[in-house]
Amino acid sequence: MTNKSSNSTDELQTIPDTSSPAYAAGSPITRAFDRFASAVTRWAGSPLAFAFAVLSVVVWGVTGPIFHYSETWQLVINTGTTIVTFVMVFLIQQSQNKDSVALHLKLNELISTHRAANDKLIGIEDASEDELRRLAAAYLRIASGTAPGSDIKDSTTKHA
Repeated sequence: MTNKSSNSTDELQTIPDTSSPAYAAGSPITRAFDRFASAVTRWAGSPLAFAFAVLSVVVWGVTGPIFHYSETWQLVINTGTTIVTFVMVFLIQQSQNKDSVALHLKLNELISTHRAANDKLIGIEDASEDELRRLAAAYLRIASGTAPGSDIKDSTTKHA
């Protein structure tokens, strides 16, 4: 068990290194993209963005008779929604990645400061699917009362 009361940054080994998929590089381009993605995803989830989307569909629908419901008229909405969806997937994923890293860091902090917590769970998000399944099974055994609490420490030592 590590010393839980120390605030030394040398002991905090929970920040992902550059090879981790959760790591966001500190380059100016990455920081600019992060700010842009955060702003766009906040705006995209706003009532104003929803109203804009509904208004766009209404305008498109109203112009149907003007353009005789032609293939070009249909192509406009199909192309527009496809492009917006394609771009938004990347912007939302970037924001989700950032939120995920922040959440893991908060959880790591809670684990590291709780005396009875298993420190081996810090950084568990980088474990393989099989390791996570074994750990989940160990917790289920503990929850059902069929296994002692030491199973958790045994399961996590394979990851660390």
